[in-house]
Amino acid sequence: MSAVADAPVQPSLRRIRQFAVQPDRELGQNFLIDSNILGVIGRAAGLLPEDVVLEIGGGLGVLSEYLAERVSHVHVVEVDERLREALLDATHGHSNVSLHWGDAMRIDLAALSPAPSRVVANLPYGIAAGVLLRTIEELQSVNGWVAMVQREVGERLAAAPGSRTYGAPSVIAQLECEVEVVRVIPRTVFHPAPNVDSVLVRLKRRAPLADPAAASAASVRALIGGAFAHRRKTLAGSLALSGRTSALAGGGPTREQVRDALEAIGQPGDARAERLSPEDFRALAALLGL
Repeated sequence: MSAVADAPVQPSLRRIRQFAVQPDRELGQNFLIDSNILGVIGRAAGLLPEDVVLEIGGGLGVLSEYLAERVSHVHVVEVDERLREALLDATHGHSNVSLHWGDAMRIDLAALSPAPSRVVANLPYGIAAGVLLRTIEELQSVNGWVAMVQREVGERLAAAPGSRTYGAPSVIAQLECEVEVVRVIPRTVFHPAPNVDSVLVRLKRRAPLADPAAASAASVRALIGGAFAHRRKTLAGSLALSGRTSALAGGGPTREQVRDALEAIGQPGDARAERLSPEDFRALAALLGL
C-alpha cells in the first residue's frame, strides 16, 4: 500500500504524522481530531461573514482553517513554535489569517488589527479561565465567545450564587456577559485524550450600563477579588484581610461600612461572598463609593 494511501485523512492526524508533532502536556495541548466538532462550534458561535475572530491556541490549525472559510478575518495566537510548520500548512492558502506567535496572557491583544469581534477557540486548559476573563476585560470590541474548556472551568464561569463552584471568575464573567455551558465534549475528540471532561461554553456580552453613578470596572473587580480571597470569612472580613481595596480612594471601606452597605442591598451584614449575585456586587461597590 502506498504512503499516500496510508496517510490519515483527518487534518490533525495527518499533520501530527507529517510534522512529527509531539503534544506537550505542560502546555495543555489536546489537539482536536474529530472534524465533526467543528460544525458544533460553528453553530454555537453563530458566525457571520463579517466577523473578525480571535482564536487562541491554534495548535494544528484544524479550527483555524474552518474559521477562515467562514469569516472576514482570523487572528490565530499560538505559543509553541514547534507547531509552526503544521499551522502554516493549515493556513497558507488563506490570505485572511494572521498568525501571532506568543503567550496569549502576555501578547498585546488590543493591538490586533482588524479588531476581533468574536473569540472562538479550543483553549489550553492551563490558561482557559484567565484568557477568557482577559479578553472580556481588554477587548471591548468582542461581543461573543465560544470556547472548549475544562468542564470545571466552564461550570465555574456559569455557576449560580450559592453554589459550590461560584466564585470570583463567575461574578466577573457574568457581570459583563451572559454565560452558558452549551454541551459536554467527549474526551475522544482530542489527541491525546485528556484526563478530564471538556465543555463548550458560550458567552455573550451584555449591553453597557448607562448609569454615570456606577462604580468603575477596576473598582468592582477589586471588590470581587477581595470578597472571595478568604471564602470561609464573611465578605466584610475577607475584604479587610485581603487589602484588595486599600489602594482605592480613601483607603477602602471599613468592616462596618461594608456591613451597612450589605444590609442596604438586602443582604445580611455577615453575608459571605458566594451569597451575592453579580449585580449585588455592582450595587455594593456603588454604595461603598469605590
